[in-house]
Amino acid sequence: MRIGGLASGIDTDTIIKDLMKAERMPLDKMEQDKIKFEWKRDAFRDINKQVAEIEKMITDMRLNSSMINAKTISSTMGNAVTATGSSSATNGSYEIAVTQLAKNAINVGTGKVGKDVDLSNYVDEEITFYTYGEAYTTEDGTEVAEGMQARTFTINEGDTLKDVLKKIESADKNVRAFYDEQTQQVVLETKRSGDYNTDSNKYGGKEIGFDDDSFFTNVLKMDLGEEQGGTNAKFTYNGVLELESKENRYTLNGITFEFKDTTGTVDNPQSAKLTVSNDVDTAVENITKLVTKYNELVESLNSSQQEQRYRDFPPLTNAQREEMSENEIELWEEKAKSGLLKGESIITSSLFDVRQGWYQTVENGSQFKLLTDIGLSTTKDYLDGGKLEINEGDLRTALTNDPESVQKLLLNNVEGEGRGLLNRLEDSLENTIGRIEKHAGKGSYTSEMYTIGRRMDDLDGRISAFEDKLTRIEDRYWRQFSAMEQAISRMNNQSAMLMNAFGGGTM
Repeated sequence: MRIGGLASGIDTDTIIKDLMKAERMPLDKMEQDKIKFEWKRDAFRDINKQVAEIEKMITDMRLNSSMINAKTISSTMGNAVTATGSSSATNGSYEIAVTQLAKNAINVGTGKVGKDVDLSNYVDEEITFYTYGEAYTTEDGTEVAEGMQARTFTINEGDTLKDVLKKIESADKNVRAFYDEQTQQVVLETKRSGDYNTDSNKYGGKEIGFDDDSFFTNVLKMDLGEEQGGTNAKFTYNGVLELESKENRYTLNGITFEFKDTTGTVDNPQSAKLTVSNDVDTAVENITKLVTKYNELVESLNSSQQEQRYRDFPPLTNAQREEMSENEIELWEEKAKSGLLKGESIITSSLFDVRQGWYQTVENGSQFKLLTDIGLSTTKDYLDGGKLEINEGDLRTALTNDPESVQKLLLNNVEGEGRGLLNRLEDSLENTIGRIEKHAGKGSYTSEMYTIGRRMDDLDGRISAFEDKLTRIEDRYWRQFSAMEQAISRMNNQSAMLMNAFGGGTM
C-alpha cells in the first residue's frame, strides 16, 4: 500500500490515478477493439447457424425424395393392412389378401422346474442347441453353411437357473429365455418372426432345436414338438402373385405394406384395397418450411447491411459499466453492436450467391424449367432483398400433376445446366459456411485457426505488453512523487532547524 503527501499535503494517490487515466486511454481502445472483434465473430457465427439450418433441410430433402414427391395411401381395411409409399410408388389401386401373419417361435416347457433346480450332473459340460444362422467362415478358414447352426454354452459350478438362461441368450442374441415363477415353467422364444428352418428333417422344422434326452428335455422340461409360431406372413398381391415374408412387412414397387391382421382365410379370402395418390399437403408443408427459413436468412443478411453504424457508441469499458444501470448498458450496446457486419464482403457476396440461382433455367428434360413454373418467385418489393413468395395454388397444381418434375427442378443432383435449384443453393450455402468459418471460426476452432481469432491473439499480446508498460509508468510516477516528498521533507527539516537557530520565534 502506497501513502503519499505526508510532507506536502498533496493527494498523491488521486493525482497519480488521474495521470494514469490518460495513460490508459490506448489500452481502453485496444480492449474495446477486442470486444468488437468478439461481437463480430459471434455475429458471423449466428449467420452461419442460419445457413447450416437451411443446408440441413436441403440435405434431408435430397436424401429423402418423399419430402417433395410424397405419397399418401388409404386402406379399406386399415386394421389389417396399411402402407407407406416412397416417391417411386405408382399412383393407383392395389389389393392385398393376407392369410397368415409372421410370428415369433415360442416353446413353453411341459413340466415344472424349481428355481433351485439341480444342475450338478451338467457342470463343466458343453450344452448345445440349434438355431438358424447365415453362412460364414471361421478364423481358421472353415466354412459354415447357412442353416441350423450349433450354439453352445458351459454350465459352471455354482450356476443357477437364472445364470443358465442368461447363457442361452448370450449363445444366440436372437433367442429370449426366461422363467415364469407362477407356472414354474421355462420359456424359449425367438426375437425375430418368420420361418427360418424350412427343413422338416432338422429338428422337425422348429426354430430352436435341441436333442432328445438332453439338458433341455431333462432339466428344463422342454419338448421340441411344443414349439408354436415361427411362421412367415402369407399374402396375395392383386389376386395373382402369392408371396411370403419373414416379417409382417413387405416392400414392392416403392410401397411398403404393413400387416396387422389377416384379411381372410385360405378358404375364405378377402382383400384390402389400398389407393396410392400424391401427398400434396406434406410436400407443400416441407417446401413452405424451407422457403420460410430461406427468407429469414435473407432478412438477416439484408439487415446486417442496412443497419446504421453508430461510431459514437464504442463498446463500454469496465469502468464505464460500473457507472451505468443495466438498462443504460443494454441501450448503449444495442447501438454499439448495430452495423457490425455492414460492408463485410463475405456477407454481400453470400447474399448475391444465394439469390442468383433462383433466376436460372434448369435443363433437366422435364416440363418445369423455372422456379416460376411451380408457383415460386421472388417478391416484387425490392426492399425484401430477394425473398421468395409462394403461389400455393400453382404449387399444388404442379405437385398434383407432375411431382417428379417438381423434384427434378428443385433437386436434380447432377452437374451443369441440369442441376436442381436447391442443389445450386446448397452449393452456395456450403461456400458461405466455409468462408465464414475461415474468417470467424466455429465452436470447435482454436483462435489461431481463423482470421478474427488471430487478430484477437495479436491484441491480447499488445494489451499484455501495454499493461506492463503502464505498471512501469505508474511506478515511475510514484518514484517521482516520493522524491518530491523527500525533498519537501528535507526543506521542512532545514526550515525547522533555522527557526530553532534564530530562537524559533521565542521572546
